[in-house]
Amino acid sequence: MSVNFGLWYDFRNPPQWRQPFGRMYADYLDQIVRAEALGFDSVWLTEHHFCEDGYTPSPLVISGAIGARTTRMRIGTNLIVLPLHDPVRIAEDAATVSLLTGGRFDLGVGIGYKQGEFEAFGRELKHRPSLIEDSVEIIRRGWRGENVNYSGKLHSLGNLPITPVPESPPALLIGGMAEPAIDRAARIGDGFLSTGGIGLDTYVEALERQGKDPGQGRIALGCWALISDDPKLEAERAGPHALYQANEYIRWGAFGPPDQVPLFPDAATALDQGLYEVWTPDEAIAKLSALIGKYPQIVDIHFWAQLPGEPVSAGERRIECLAGKVLPQLRT
Repeated sequence: MSVNFGLWYDFRNPPQWRQPFGRMYADYLDQIVRAEALGFDSVWLTEHHFCEDGYTPSPLVISGAIGARTTRMRIGTNLIVLPLHDPVRIAEDAATVSLLTGGRFDLGVGIGYKQGEFEAFGRELKHRPSLIEDSVEIIRRGWRGENVNYSGKLHSLGNLPITPVPESPPALLIGGMAEPAIDRAARIGDGFLSTGGIGLDTYVEALERQGKDPGQGRIALGCWALISDDPKLEAERAGPHALYQANEYIRWGAFGPPDQVPLFPDAATALDQGLYEVWTPDEAIAKLSALIGKYPQIVDIHFWAQLPGEPVSAGERRIECLAGKVLPQLRT
């Protein structure tokens, strides 16, 4: 199974590094077009709401814009917080993006964790498992072209079609870091979205427990490595942005109850003790080759293109380093 290599975007624009949003969106779209020309295979978008930094709330809209500017790259979400959404609208919008992009779209979803989002959308965190399982079933039935006619614990739909029907149904990938979420990915997903390599063994074991062939599993891995010819200088440049990114996720509850998970005190600690790693190209080749060899389920590895607030030139440096010195070796 060949591995795609891609980039990951959240379109965050923190106040301390604020630039006009329109210019930032245009710059990032231009960067994605250049990345496709450099040989990157995929681009992935994530979602949150009510964030001061503008963390993208509309990844499917951006997916359509990327599809209009690219010809080959696969476009995916890693991830959409599915319990916040009407599953019919997600099924319709994702099918439309798939049709507009010639089948280049994959839908990655997760259960969510940010309390404020659930409150604002009138959902309860305790209902997340039922919300996501109902939604996945409705989406799948709709994409098969049948009238849905579904009644679940929290979602139901009468004998109605969901249109348009995608000609190439997107892969429906499920992410998570906790064991129940990873088990769900193995049970009802077309694959698993892993953040920072968390849960790879758990996913393979879950496939085995459910009587599935682990060799048929699929993993799309969001990698937090920063790759540079000068790791020390890269850490100095990227450190403040990594600190901001990591601590915002902690404040939101991504890694456990916010009152129980301490913030990183400084950039060096965030880079040393968080999900980040700073590698030379040779280290990247060795580590990623070993990872791919150990987990043949990996079908995609994607890297943060831009940490929040970084200038576009910072992302360009890492993208060019990856394209010129790492990806050719990994592909051979």
